[in-house]
Amino acid sequence: MIKTIDEYLDQLKVELKDSDSATIQDAVSDAEDHLRAALIGLKQEQPETSEDDALGQVVEQYGTPSETASAYREVERRTAPNLMRQEQTQNSGLARFFGVYTDPRAWGALLYMLIAFVTGILYFTWAVTGVSLSVSFLIFIFGFPFAVIFLLSVRGLALIEGRLVEALLGVRMPRRPLFFEKGLKLLERLKLLVMDRHIWFSILYMLIQFVLGIVYFVSIVVVLSFSLSAIAIPFLQEFSQIGAITSGNGAQYFLPTWSYPLLVFGGFMLWTTFMNIARWVGQLHGKMAKALLVTE
Repeated sequence: MIKTIDEYLDQLKVELKDSDSATIQDAVSDAEDHLRAALIGLKQEQPETSEDDALGQVVEQYGTPSETASAYREVERRTAPNLMRQEQTQNSGLARFFGVYTDPRAWGALLYMLIAFVTGILYFTWAVTGVSLSVSFLIFIFGFPFAVIFLLSVRGLALIEGRLVEALLGVRMPRRPLFFEKGLKLLERLKLLVMDRHIWFSILYMLIQFVLGIVYFVSIVVVLSFSLSAIAIPFLQEFSQIGAITSGNGAQYFLPTWSYPLLVFGGFMLWTTFMNIARWVGQLHGKMAKALLVTE
């Protein structure tokens, strides 16, 4: 017989040990939230009921760890990220290389790399400002609630970032916030948040995202500029009489006609190669996000 909620959660983790870590986190958080809320409600309705009997009734209503694990596996099977279901239909390396334009994962990674530039700046600004002000304000009375709000906001931003990663990179991420016990005093709540490694890993992710976001954005702009320039040169020279090279004194130099196919092909190959790299980078970024933003 299960005697404590922690024992129930431990058994649930064992039942889900072969599942995705994000699934385990969702299942444990959901179970803890439901069990603790139901236990408090039952104790208020039936104060004469012992702790063990009350927990037994709650578990009977919610389901045993094995039943809960089975239900979550079924939900996981039905709600796997769309990009995870994409199958490689091309067998040869050449087909996979040029088939990148029809691969949603490549376009999702490219879009994520663009968004990361904005989110990286926002995350970095909020993390640095929040940590600095939280430490500075602790000497004042209002410093404790400010620190609690900031640390809770980090949890929220981590959840939002996880949803972006899952939607655009196809990596299963947590879909519900971590359980946080209600009714605690402000100092106890702050202590729990400060000791929560998930928050500090999330702050580390925010700092890394700032650097990666800049790298991603610069890479896209530079590669796209060179690619489009190479493709556009033949058309500009033939129809607009604009030379490929302009010197400081205003003299224009035109590339020979025989180089046109090479320029167009080179521009196309440059962007195609970058699309394949973006797909690979998206997979790596998803693994990093999972390592830092998932607790289980």
